[in-house]
Amino acid sequence: MVLMARQKKILISLPDSLLDEADSMAYSQNVNRSEFIREAMKLYIKEKKEAEIVRKLKKGYEEMAEINLEYSDFCLEADSRQLQLYEDKLAECE
Repeated sequence: MVLMARQKKILISLPDSLLDEADSMAYSQNVNRSEFIREAMKLYIKEKKEAEIVRKLKKGYEEMAEINLEYSDFCLEADSRQLQLYEDKLAECE
């Protein structure tokens, strides 16, 4: 058994040019105005959600870049100290 989501009728105001363009696209896709607007709204919502995810990922990558730079600086300093100790011990053996 397939359950249909309840549908509500709404009233919206659109400029004539936008309505004409939407009607033209709906006609070319062989769907009615309501179907076209439903699909357009779904697509818009999906794109907005994806854009928000991308924004959060970008922010996370930027934050991690700062942390990774701090770690790499710390490790470079530690490696440099270890290399200096190694070279000092080699020099003592000569």
